[in-house]
Amino acid sequence: MKVLTELVRSEKPSSVALGYFDGVHRGHAAVISEAVQCAKENGYIPAVFTLLQSPRTILKGEKSKNIITLDEKLGILESMGVELVYLIDFAGIKDITAEEFVRDIIYGCFNARHAACGFNYHFGAGAKGHGFELGEMCRKYNIGVFARQRITMGGSPISSTRIRECIIRGDIPSANEMLGRLYGFRLPVVHGRQLGRKLGTPTINQEFPQGLVLPLFGVYAASVYVDGKEYYGVTNIGIKPTVGSDQPLMETWIPDYCGGELYGKTVDIRLLENIREERKFSDIDALKEEIIRNGKKAKEIFLKYKK
Repeated sequence: MKVLTELVRSEKPSSVALGYFDGVHRGHAAVISEAVQCAKENGYIPAVFTLLQSPRTILKGEKSKNIITLDEKLGILESMGVELVYLIDFAGIKDITAEEFVRDIIYGCFNARHAACGFNYHFGAGAKGHGFELGEMCRKYNIGVFARQRITMGGSPISSTRIRECIIRGDIPSANEMLGRLYGFRLPVVHGRQLGRKLGTPTINQEFPQGLVLPLFGVYAASVYVDGKEYYGVTNIGIKPTVGSDQPLMETWIPDYCGGELYGKTVDIRLLENIREERKFSDIDALKEEIIRNGKKAKEIFLKYKK
């Protein structure tokens, strides 16, 4: 998959999906799949136009609270069959009009023959262009447009905002259902204080990248992928109040893993369910007892998902 950070004209006609696609949830996947399928049927390049940052960070000065890292987003797009990604800085295009966006970018740059977007897609200065108006604007350039109707769960549209809200309150099963896959992180293992090793429950430590939404602090049952193998895990997310920590960390105990040190390796942690919220224990012995209990619960939850 080729990733371009500049608006260079595509040499071949493309079928392009348009959106920020934070989380690449089920609604996003439907839009992207439409573009990929059209490309396959017509010999176009399957492409995605997305942004380096959420427009809200530029227009409203909000801090980024992304659901997944950029690397994971690109990996998911590639796995879906996307061959070309335009990854563009929003600040450089925020002032172009809706008409200019269609003429100069969708037609002039993407060389698009087909475009797909969500029902709530906005484009052009002031977000004045709407997804269902895109067809009218593209028609003069002979570009077909597919605007995906909303996909709902529980009577409400699936959205990145809803998924973030679920993550923040620790409702991981709902977040996973809307994502269409397990939520989590693929991050390198860093050195910690090695307290878990002293307790007989050795853990791996991973630091959260800047710009991600933080889950509810607490303990989670997790699926852990190490060197292509899956294990159950107990993942603590938070500041570890019993032993003290000044920044949020993710710490995971993998009871059945015995393959040696993991420092420097990238380990994929996928959350299943919240076991309990973070709390402070009276002493280290009480903490150890709780970790063992959490391990038993995490295994039960893991096996439930494997049935």
